[in-house]
Amino acid sequence: MRLSSNVTPVYLSLGSNLGDRKMNLREALHWLEEQVAIDGVSALYETSPVGPPEQPWYLNAVCGGTTELEPRELLAFVKGIEQEMGRVPTVRWGPRIIDIDILFYNDLVLNAPDLIIPHLGISDRPFVLVPLADIAPEFIHPHLGESISALLDKLSSDTYEMCRVAEPEEWVPCMK
Repeated sequence: MRLSSNVTPVYLSLGSNLGDRKMNLREALHWLEEQVAIDGVSALYETSPVGPPEQPWYLNAVCGGTTELEPRELLAFVKGIEQEMGRVPTVRWGPRIIDIDILFYNDLVLNAPDLIIPHLGISDRPFVLVPLADIAPEFIHPHLGESISALLDKLSSDTYEMCRVAEPEEWVPCMK
């Protein structure tokens, strides 16, 4: 992807709990590279599901990069990737082959019916904060005014189950 000078930093979360989860995340990163110049990928984490309890555990990661897409264009792009990869609508927080969320679009704060940025609940979601802290610990949440590492420090480790299962270079073939 060739970017002009009109680029915006973004952070995206990726999750999968159906099929070959690691391959699903790799494939999503590959698709994302069509419109996002990825410059950082977190370690891979296995996490307990949020929502219906009778579902497989997730693999989660976060990537950061830049894009020329406007926020709604980026949303349409990631939803298109999910659809191409075979995601089908189910119950809220149900199992899925891939989930891609826009966490941050630079320092934009947007609260519209079709798109909320920063993504809701970031400060309460270890499966987002932990991998995000791998690549952007000092990024300041534009609505809360605190760094990612400070938000992570506020979480109680008793509230979630997760473990680091692969470093970036172990699960993303092109990472060094």
